[in-house]
Amino acid sequence: MKFRTLYAEEIECRAGNCTEKGFTLLLYKDARVDMNLLDETVGCMNWKREHEVVNNNLYCTVSIWDADKKEWISKQDVGTESNTEAVKGESSDSFKRACFNIGIGRELYTAPLIWITANTGELTKGSNGKFKLTPSAKFSVSEIEYNDKREISKLIIVDKDGKTRFSFGVAKTNKPQ
Repeated sequence: MKFRTLYAEEIECRAGNCTEKGFTLLLYKDARVDMNLLDETVGCMNWKREHEVVNNNLYCTVSIWDADKKEWISKQDVGTESNTEAVKGESSDSFKRACFNIGIGRELYTAPLIWITANTGELTKGSNGKFKLTPSAKFSVSEIEYNDKREISKLIIVDKDGKTRFSFGVAKTNKPQ
């Protein structure tokens, strides 16, 4: 069984490392994308998720019914707490990681390094002295393509105004001078 690759609108961007000159962006999917892809691919009644605490860590097991083998096939992973909602974040993170294990969104691991040069007003210095994105600095994937190995072959990221801020796998054109 293969899950389809993610569409641009299913991928979100968040800041990674920030410096005074710019920042990296990381691509991710949320748990709703995983649930929708499981429903779409195997049907809503043919998968399940279970959570358990092991050594004070929350694990999620995602199981898919294999009709040929007449058994549940399971993958499990651990989550980490989020900065905003610890328990919910840990539950969601463990689910998303278990879904990566069954192949959902694994292509995101093939993303190139996404470096964005900061524009005025996009960065601020936190109380810890480190730079971070301002809440108004928003970025999204406008286009994405994959090669036959399910690796990202084209990626375009735009800011909240729709301006291209990063492109990968796009032919550069020489403009006449």
